[in-house]
Amino acid sequence: MFEKVLIANRGEIALRIHRACKEMGISTVAVHSTADADAMHVRLADESVCIGPPPAKDSYLNIPAILEAAAITGADAIHPGIGFMSENQRFAELVQEHGFTFIGPSPEHIRIMGDKVTAKATVMEQGLPTVPGSTGAVKSLDEAYQIAKKTGYPVLIKAAAGGGGKGMKVAQNEDGLEEAWSLARGEAKAAFGNDEVYMEKYLGNPRHIEIQLLGDHHGNCVHFGERDCSIQRRHQKVVEEAPSPALNAKEREFIGNLAAKTAGAIAYRGVGTMEFLYEDGEFYFIEMNTRLQVEHTITEMITGVDLVREQIRVATGVPLGYTQEDIEFNGHSIQCRINAENPDTFIPSPGKITNYHAPGGLGVRVDSAIYEGYKIPPNYDSLIAKLVVSGKNRNECILRLKRTLGEFVIGGVDTLLPLHSRIIAQPDFINGDYSIHWLEKYLAAEDAKKNAKK
Repeated sequence: MFEKVLIANRGEIALRIHRACKEMGISTVAVHSTADADAMHVRLADESVCIGPPPAKDSYLNIPAILEAAAITGADAIHPGIGFMSENQRFAELVQEHGFTFIGPSPEHIRIMGDKVTAKATVMEQGLPTVPGSTGAVKSLDEAYQIAKKTGYPVLIKAAAGGGGKGMKVAQNEDGLEEAWSLARGEAKAAFGNDEVYMEKYLGNPRHIEIQLLGDHHGNCVHFGERDCSIQRRHQKVVEEAPSPALNAKEREFIGNLAAKTAGAIAYRGVGTMEFLYEDGEFYFIEMNTRLQVEHTITEMITGVDLVREQIRVATGVPLGYTQEDIEFNGHSIQCRINAENPDTFIPSPGKITNYHAPGGLGVRVDSAIYEGYKIPPNYDSLIAKLVVSGKNRNECILRLKRTLGEFVIGGVDTLLPLHSRIIAQPDFINGDYSIHWLEKYLAAEDAKKNAKK
């Protein structure tokens, strides 16, 4: 087992990793920018190293500074967390070249799955269903027209190296294809330094289903069920739940086993998530995230498995201590992402937290690194807390979530707490009847009502 782990991240996920390490008897090193000098993970870690000024490019994305911090503190391994360097192939390579263990998949798997075109081709070889569209990168506008004619409109143009909705445009018909093509390539180039795009048939009303996976260095791979992440705004997840209210037991077993089989066939190691669109009883692979997910919490709540702990264990080279049959699923869990944003305009709201009270009780978990008096810096992602609840069934879970949202107090800044209270009160959500387009349609309808009253 590792004696000391450097956590190359910040915020609630850095604190989450620190807690897992301490429960395993592992010392921790926190790295931080000057803006995060008072962050909770910095306060609690055994050691801390300032690696640069507030801009992420000068601190959390500063590979030499991170490696130097690991060297001077004598760390055995580096955990990249979520975002920042977690899916950077070159960073994973350099970590290993400098004698540290990278707590994550191999650099080769990061490369394969980081390129959406390569990822799609890889899983297709293993029999995973994919969205109809191009078999590789689309090299020209003429080729795009040919593919769209074959699949039918609307079509979705996506950045090959993309994620988070960047470099993604929809062409509803032939007249809009050229503009969507140009915009997607330009946005992809600006966001990822790579203007390569591919095309897929645009599904009208799908759900976003993802399968949590874990593989070891010995060829073993298991899944921990699915999560439904369909409540999204601009391709960013807002509410997630497990299991999905849309799947039956047969579908759940089918896609879980198929995803685990595919990951095992490519000898994937560490935690990872395969994401699918689900519509009319059919699954379509869209991408694989080769890292821990923000929403790993709800999987932990229904399985009782500490995924971060397992991620660290696997990185040491030990085999999984269980088989697929050993993994049990109990109850239901829902997570609300609490961002420091205006709940109506979604404008970020950095600033000082004047008062703070987290809800509690049976089946309630709050993953957050904020505290009263903490100043949320304007330099990073606006996620400041994750409210996670579980219950014996989905109805109990929703009632518990309603209660805890009413108890949660974060003063001094705007947050999405009021929005979450509105979302879970909607009949569509209560009935589990929603798709990836539901939230944006709901918000548009709310705006229309407000404008009508003016």
